[in-house]
Amino acid sequence: MARIYARSLAGKEIVTMGGTVLGELENIILDPETGRLLDLLVKPDSEFDFARYRKEGKLILVPFFSVCALKDYIVVDEKRAER
Repeated sequence: MARIYARSLAGKEIVTMGGTVLGELENIILDPETGRLLDLLVKPDSEFDFARYRKEGKLILVPFFSVCALKDYIVVDEKRAER
Protein backbone atom coordinates (compact mmCIF):
# COMPACT_ATOMS: atom_id res chain seq x y z
CA MET A 1 0.00 0.00 0.00
CA ALA A 2 1.36 3.41 -0.96
CA ARG A 3 1.83 6.00 1.76
CA ILE A 4 -0.06 9.27 1.58
CA TYR A 5 1.25 12.18 3.62
CA ALA A 6 -1.15 14.72 5.11
CA ARG A 7 0.81 17.66 3.68
CA SER A 8 0.19 16.30 0.16
CA LEU A 9 -3.57 16.50 0.77
CA ALA A 10 -3.63 20.16 1.84
CA GLY A 11 -5.63 22.27 -0.59
CA LYS A 12 -6.91 19.32 -2.64
CA GLU A 13 -10.37 19.61 -4.13
CA ILE A 14 -13.10 17.47 -2.59
CA VAL A 15 -15.55 16.09 -5.14
CA THR A 16 -18.47 13.69 -4.92
CA MET A 17 -18.66 10.45 -6.89
CA GLY A 18 -21.12 12.30 -9.14
CA GLY A 19 -18.55 15.00 -9.92
CA THR A 20 -19.94 17.83 -7.76
CA VAL A 21 -17.21 19.99 -6.24
CA LEU A 22 -17.74 20.35 -2.48
CA GLY A 23 -14.74 22.57 -1.88
CA GLU A 24 -11.10 22.51 -0.80
CA LEU A 25 -9.52 20.56 2.05
CA GLU A 26 -8.62 22.90 4.92
CA ASN A 27 -7.67 20.40 7.62
CA ILE A 28 -8.24 16.91 9.02
CA ILE A 29 -9.70 16.05 12.43
CA LEU A 30 -8.44 12.94 14.22
CA ASP A 31 -9.05 11.30 17.58
CA PRO A 32 -5.82 11.83 19.58
CA GLU A 33 -6.44 8.75 21.74
CA THR A 34 -6.98 6.26 18.92
CA GLY A 35 -5.32 8.03 15.98
CA ARG A 36 -8.50 7.40 13.97
CA LEU A 37 -9.28 9.95 11.25
CA LEU A 38 -12.72 11.41 11.94
CA ASP A 39 -13.55 14.26 9.57
CA LEU A 40 -12.26 16.38 6.73
CA LEU A 41 -12.68 20.12 7.30
CA VAL A 42 -13.67 21.56 3.94
CA LYS A 43 -13.82 25.16 2.76
CA PRO A 44 -17.02 24.91 0.66
CA ASP A 45 -17.16 26.00 -2.96
CA SER A 46 -19.16 29.23 -3.29
CA GLU A 47 -21.56 27.53 -5.73
CA PHE A 48 -22.27 24.55 -3.46
CA ASP A 49 -25.35 24.29 -1.21
CA PHE A 50 -23.93 22.74 1.94
CA ALA A 51 -27.11 22.92 4.06
CA ARG A 52 -27.21 19.10 4.42
CA TYR A 53 -23.72 18.94 5.91
CA ARG A 54 -22.48 19.40 9.47
CA LYS A 55 -20.77 22.74 9.94
CA GLU A 56 -17.91 24.11 12.00
CA GLY A 57 -17.89 27.87 11.56
CA LYS A 58 -17.58 28.62 7.84
CA LEU A 59 -16.31 25.12 7.08
CA ILE A 60 -18.20 21.88 6.50
CA LEU A 61 -17.37 18.52 8.07
CA VAL A 62 -17.14 15.51 5.79
CA PRO A 63 -16.79 12.18 7.64
CA PHE A 64 -13.56 10.41 6.74
CA PHE A 65 -15.44 7.11 6.25
CA SER A 66 -17.12 8.67 3.19
CA VAL A 67 -13.78 8.99 1.34
CA CYS A 68 -13.65 6.64 -1.67
CA ALA A 69 -10.42 7.72 -3.38
CA LEU A 70 -7.36 9.91 -2.84
CA LYS A 71 -5.41 10.92 -5.93
CA ASP A 72 -5.62 14.18 -7.86
CA TYR A 73 -8.89 14.83 -6.00
CA ILE A 74 -10.40 13.52 -2.79
CA VAL A 75 -13.53 11.68 -3.87
CA VAL A 76 -16.35 11.15 -1.38
CA ASP A 77 -19.64 9.26 -1.42
CA GLU A 78 -22.14 12.07 -0.90
CA LYS A 79 -24.76 9.75 0.61
CA ARG A 80 -22.33 8.84 3.40
CA ALA A 81 -21.05 12.42 3.74
CA GLU A 82 -24.35 14.16 4.52
CA ARG A 83 -25.67 14.45 8.08
